[in-house]
Amino acid sequence: MERMLRVPEAARFVGLSKSSLDKLRVYGGGPLYIKLGKRVVYDPGDLAAWLAARKVANTSAANDNRPPLRASAA
Repeated sequence: MERMLRVPEAARFVGLSKSSLDKLRVYGGGPLYIKLGKRVVYDPGDLAAWLAARKVANTSAANDNRPPLRASAA
């Protein structure tokens, strides 16, 4: 089993700021996480899967099948 990553490490893994990852956790659309008491940790496999789900072949396909970074404020 891979070592779980704390929020700053997970943010570096996916190429986002810690603040952006925190917001994704609150508003949705981010990678799966685990809450251990007050601590939040991420499984590197879940981070890789989240990144893979966001892959696109071209800019016109960018909004077709990837989950939004943030939930829309509808």
